[in-house]
Order: sequence, then C-alpha cells, then structure tokens
Amino acid sequence: MSAGAAGVDLAALKALHRRLDGCTACPKVVGPVVHGPALDTDVFVLGQAPGPREGAIGRPFAWTAGKTLFSWLEAHCGAGEARVRERLYFAAVARCFPGKAKGGGDRPPSKDEAARCRTWLEQEVELIRPALVIPIGALAIAQVLGGPRPLAEVVGTSHRVKWLGHRCDVVPLPHPSGASTWHRMEPGKTLLEKALALLAAHPAWKRSVVGDKRD
Repeated sequence: MSAGAAGVDLAALKALHRRLDGCTACPKVVGPVVHGPALDTDVFVLGQAPGPREGAIGRPFAWTAGKTLFSWLEAHCGAGEARVRERLYFAAVARCFPGKAKGGGDRPPSKDEAARCRTWLEQEVELIRPALVIPIGALAIAQVLGGPRPLAEVVGTSHRVKWLGHRCDVVPLPHPSGASTWHRMEPGKTLLEKALALLAAHPAWKRSVVGDKRD
C-alpha cells in the first residue's frame, strides 16, 4: 500500500522512526528500540514491550507469543503472519526490552518508562490516525481505555474511544504469552473468539488486510 490523499505520510513516519531508534531516555531498559516498519494503514497494534529476543531479531512479536498471536489471526481473520506484518502497524507501550524481574520472568515497563514512550505513540497516532486500534494484553489495554480493566469485561467487545486525541475503534486482545492460561480457559477462550470475529468484520481490517489498498 502506498500513501494516497487520505493515507499516511510515510516520509514523516520514517523520519520519526529514525529519531525513535536513537532514543536513550530510559536507563534501565535493554536496547535496541523495536518497532514495525512505516506503513500506510489504518490498523494500529499496541503491545506491551519487546521480549529479550526481539531486539536482536528486529521485529515485534517475533518469538513464542508472536507465533500464538499470528496463529489466532490466521485461523480467525484470514491473514497469515507475512500479510499481517505487511498491513498492520506494530507499536508498544515500551519500545525496548525492560529486562528481567527480580522474581523471574520479564519485567513490565515502569510508569515512567511508559510515559517516556508515550511521546512516541502520540506522534505515531497523529501521523497514522488509525480507524482501528488493537491493544494486546492488560497493560496495553489500560493505556488505550484509560485505566486497568478486567480482561473478561473488555475482551470480546468493541469500544469507541478518543485515544491520544484521535477517535478510533478499539478491539482488545489478551496477551498471547505462553505463561498465560486466560485465553485457553473459559470465559477467555470464548471471549477471544468473539474479539477475533470483531476484528475480521471491522471495515478497517477488511480495508487494510483483506483489500489491496487503503481507501
């Protein structure tokens, strides 16, 4: 897809990426910065943060959780990983790996780290102006919906919100982490299927992923 009259200014988005790639604002995180490529799309995916391997690979959702996410989208929304990466913009609450937690596992980004990265999100949303936002996991959902919400209340539903000054539809997904059992047990399993059906039916998904160009 190429930027048209109603499309994304790809030159401006690439320039933003160059500035983002040089960000060193958070001293406790492990670089490099991870983000998806500049795309002309109106579907915006928001994850939590890269894992320990995404930095070396250079792509978000490039390890186990990503395999699960892309299997969901292929099975329920008719698009495999290659197509999704070509058509959806991937960002995150934090762009660098936060490091390991003291008790084991990956450390979630702190409030200060999320706040610093939010300045990049604001610029991305201003340029892309997405019609559909897909926050993945509790932290990303809280960022978009304005505060913590139980997964059972928000997954499987669509929300019309104003996020970072821009009006958009929001379809939350649970985090596809292998450590989580929420999406493999009820009611999570059924609610996940409902959420994926909402994505597949959304005009922005059809326009960006199924169609050949952004209208």
